[in-house]
Amino acid sequence: MRETEAAVAIILAPGAGGQELLLIHRAERPDDPWSGHMALPGGRREPPDKSLLATAVRETFEETGVRLRPGSLVCVLEDLQPRNRSIPKVVVRPHVFSLKSRPSLRPGEEVAECLWVSVERLKSSACRIHVPERKALVDAYLIGPHIVWGITRRILTAFLRAPTGPRSPASRPRPARRIPAAGCRSARIRG
Repeated sequence: MRETEAAVAIILAPGAGGQELLLIHRAERPDDPWSGHMALPGGRREPPDKSLLATAVRETFEETGVRLRPGSLVCVLEDLQPRNRSIPKVVVRPHVFSLKSRPSLRPGEEVAECLWVSVERLKSSACRIHVPERKALVDAYLIGPHIVWGITRRILTAFLRAPTGPRSPASRPRPARRIPAAGCRSARIRG
C-alpha cells in the first residue's frame, strides 16, 4: 500500500512576546485519527494539488482562513511519518512560513480553536506527560490545558532544535529550498 502524502505549515509571525507560531486544536470528529489533538495546519494531498506546497497552502486556508503566499515560504523540512501503527500510513512534509504580522483567523469546520504560541513559551513547556491515547508517558509540549504530542511535537522539536532562533520576516531569503530541520533556521538567518 502506497503511503499518503500530506503537508503542514509552521506559520511564524511577530507577537507581543516575540516570534509566535500558529497551532490548531482539531475538532472532535469520528473520521479523524487526530481528532481533538493539537496540530499544525495541514492535511492530505488531494488530486488538484500540484505540489505539497499547494497542499499546505490550501489546507491552511481551509482550517484557519489564512491565505499563505509562496513568497512567505522560508524553507521545507524533511518528511516525517507518524510512529503509531494504528493510524493510516502518511508521509508529512512540513513547510515553514514567516509572516510580517499575525493575520485574522477563521477556524474551519475541522478546527475547534486556533492558538498563537510564543516560540519561547513552546521551548520552555517541553515535558513528559501521560495522554489518554497511550499507556505510557510521552514527550510533549504543554500549552495551558493543551498537550502537543506525537508527530506535531516531533515536527516542532526538529524546528526548535535548529542552532539559531527565529529571525525577522524582513531578512527572509528567497527562494526557499528543501533542507534538513537543523539547517532551516540557520539558512533563514544568512539571507
